[in-house]
Amino acid sequence: MEPSEDVGGENPGLALPPPPPLPPNVVPIKAEGKKVEAPKKPTIPKRLPMARTGLGKKGQPIPLYTNHFGVKVNNTSGHFFHYSVALKYEDDRPVDGKGIGRRVIDKLQQAYSSELGGKDFAYDGEKSLFTIGALPQKNNEFLVVLDEISSDRVATNGNGSPGGNDSPGEGDRKRMKRPPLSKKFKVEIIYAAQIPMQAIGDALRGRESENSQEALRVLDIILRQHAAKQGCLLVRQSFFHNDPTNFTDLGGGVTGCRGFHSSFRTAQNGLSLNIDVSTTMIVKPGPVVDFLLANQNVRSPYDVDWAKAKRMLKNLRVKTMPNNMECKITGLSELPCKQQCFTLKQRTGTDGDCDAEEVTVYDYFVNLKKVELRYSADFPCINVGRPKRPTYIPLEFCTLVSLQRYTKSLSTLQRASLVEKSRQKPQERMDVLNRALKKSNYDAEPMLRACGISINPSFTQVEGRVLQAPRLKAGNGEDFFARNGRWNFNNKKLIQPMTVSKWAVVNFSARCNARQLVSDLIRCGQMKGINIEQPFGEIFEESPQMRRAPPVARVDDMFEQIKTKLPGAPTFLLCLLPERKNCDIYGPWKKKNLAEFGIVTQCIAPMKVNDQYLTNVLLKINAKLGGMNSLLSIEHSHNLGVVSKAPTIILGMDVSHGSPGQSDIPSIAAVVSSRQWPLISKYRASVRTQSPKVEMIDSLFKPVSDKDDDGIIRELLVDFYVSSQKRKPDQIVIFRDGVSESQFNQVLNIELDQIIEACKFLDETWCPKFTVIVAQKNHHTKFFQTNSPDNVPPGTVVDNKVCHPRNYDFYMCAHAGMIGTTRPTHYHVLLDEIGFGADDLQELVHSLSYVYQRSTTAISVVAPVCYAHLAASQMGQFMKFDDLSETSSGHGGVTSAGSVPVPELPRLHEKVSSSMFFC
Repeated sequence: MEPSEDVGGENPGLALPPPPPLPPNVVPIKAEGKKVEAPKKPTIPKRLPMARTGLGKKGQPIPLYTNHFGVKVNNTSGHFFHYSVALKYEDDRPVDGKGIGRRVIDKLQQAYSSELGGKDFAYDGEKSLFTIGALPQKNNEFLVVLDEISSDRVATNGNGSPGGNDSPGEGDRKRMKRPPLSKKFKVEIIYAAQIPMQAIGDALRGRESENSQEALRVLDIILRQHAAKQGCLLVRQSFFHNDPTNFTDLGGGVTGCRGFHSSFRTAQNGLSLNIDVSTTMIVKPGPVVDFLLANQNVRSPYDVDWAKAKRMLKNLRVKTMPNNMECKITGLSELPCKQQCFTLKQRTGTDGDCDAEEVTVYDYFVNLKKVELRYSADFPCINVGRPKRPTYIPLEFCTLVSLQRYTKSLSTLQRASLVEKSRQKPQERMDVLNRALKKSNYDAEPMLRACGISINPSFTQVEGRVLQAPRLKAGNGEDFFARNGRWNFNNKKLIQPMTVSKWAVVNFSARCNARQLVSDLIRCGQMKGINIEQPFGEIFEESPQMRRAPPVARVDDMFEQIKTKLPGAPTFLLCLLPERKNCDIYGPWKKKNLAEFGIVTQCIAPMKVNDQYLTNVLLKINAKLGGMNSLLSIEHSHNLGVVSKAPTIILGMDVSHGSPGQSDIPSIAAVVSSRQWPLISKYRASVRTQSPKVEMIDSLFKPVSDKDDDGIIRELLVDFYVSSQKRKPDQIVIFRDGVSESQFNQVLNIELDQIIEACKFLDETWCPKFTVIVAQKNHHTKFFQTNSPDNVPPGTVVDNKVCHPRNYDFYMCAHAGMIGTTRPTHYHVLLDEIGFGADDLQELVHSLSYVYQRSTTAISVVAPVCYAHLAASQMGQFMKFDDLSETSSGHGGVTSAGSVPVPELPRLHEKVSSSMFFC
């Protein structure tokens, strides 16, 4: 079944003036023809992030506060001494349990204070320890005894007994040799390096070095240690207290825990302490059985899926009765409590002889220990021993301890609940942060005092500017403005409406009046200028017997209906889903349409249908079919400054990773590119798989030996050339999402090199200019108005005081924060060969926040980045229900060193490959 029309091709209906005349490109791009040998990679000196070239001046000034607190450093003459730490048990086995290290080092500091010269430590909890000034010895070895330490082995008699302090067996004799539950550790502390504290001053003057980063890392480790001593859960630089007032129930046995991020930052204004509200997910503390009932949404332990429970509980920590021990769960017993046996050894005389007998866990507790069991007899026991030496505890005697991270992915409902319950208005957030700084009591931290650090308790004031919203153009040449970052299409037509013909409606059991919905959609489309013809007369309803079938089978059955009953191939299918966002049908349905048949499709889960809802659906449909909803007026008139003066392609790059805990799920790399220059509102995408959790995109350029795939960039450059009057881009603007500051050099020296190679492969004489910008949302800087409780207005930009002391960066709040506190996007300009002025670049970023075709609001990050994220997420759904051991036909497999090939994404059908299918 092949569609009869190319819905993703060029559309001559958009009435744009011709692009400005340009000198013809001398060498045509090699869009087709046989391949030539890739040029040898030129020797390029290592690129570093560029320095700031100037500050922006455009916009209405606005005074702002930010959640950075000024820091003074009065002692920069000394050195931090770095020591490596090795912890071992007394039999020389390395200590691998998390959390033990801090207890050992704390006890070491108490017991050997004089031998250590009375030094305070900054310990990272693993293998690094820092002091101010040197320890008396370079190489130190100590023996530390910890009493009452929790262990996976202490509550067993070695024979599977439920154990504990009073459990009978030969373990009793062993424990008589030293106080119960104590353990010895060998600690080696060996000199590694020294870091001049002057490096902090160098960083503040924009002369960062490896020493600067290490010195700031020490300061952050001091903050972590300070929080650890208060009993906080540590998640990188965020700290969470065991305070029930900070807990919020998200359902499913998951609790949202509010805490605080705290880290030192170098800025133009000097050193500052960045404090922000942070949230993590923890397992709901309390009885294990209560957690399982909530987690699996069942009413009785008899309904629990114990195989699933075993996976969920593994490695969680519990307190066990009756001895109040804290232990780690290693598994569940194979049999119920009343059937699970172990060998019980009991002393028969004074000579130490023992009798052994097989007893059940149930009999041991009820008959021997005289402990009542109310409901555990029929359920598996919790194993807190080792797999080969289990220690079984009845289910009802186990209680989950607090502050244990929940690392699984959240459901749609849990995520929505988290967003709803964690939002804070600006003034409320400022009040919370003020209290957090006071509660942290950093002035009492001895190592910070030794560094001469003092923290200003007041929010730092910065100067922002509010850029004017760009003017937009709708149908019939009508201009309109956004108000507060929002606009609508009331009484307006789309600038390039498409005709929807040869289409049909399929209904996967959605409970709605499908015929009325279609009628309303046609009516609403006419109001926006979209001519929607009548669909195929029959709505394809899913047969009731298929509703419990696997998702792929349901989709295949629906397509059999379509092929049988439709007179010809459709160009568009409207799909009604029974569930919102998390429907299992979504992935297989998209794959069948986009990869196998080349059909544009729109999925909806109609709940509350009104004209606004239908307009939003029509915006997506129109963009997917090749139309445009609105344009920037300056884009329509070719007045985009530098971008309009020479052919310019804009790239958005992102990598989507599997959910937490899914280490075997391939990562999805997506790059979107602008097309039909001089437009900057129309894009297409190219997507590949790569090794799990790998952030750098490794398929931007493929060597000649790969016959099936030249890489992402070649594909996009050819499309730009074909769609832009056969012009090669002289300028390439790259927006990269999802990378941290430590990865900037990789973007500049690995990814950019691949892009340059792709250009040289197509034309050896072609040397486009590049501008590379990283967009970061995962940071903790917020801005607040000084004279208003509202969020900062859309278009707010900040490039002073809290920005980097040397590098080129700025913060932009392009969108209107309607709920909670606005999170700005932090843009880092790593390279600018094109030569944008500060105002020009900020205006371009601001404008690209208004070209998102899916909505009628300015968005928080430039549209190419959002599109790349959407494309990666949607293509990732293709693989969700595939057998990952098999590879699909399409691009060549990706492998990582020593691993099996990464499953490949199916190639998009040529009918939709250049469409905005992701919109």
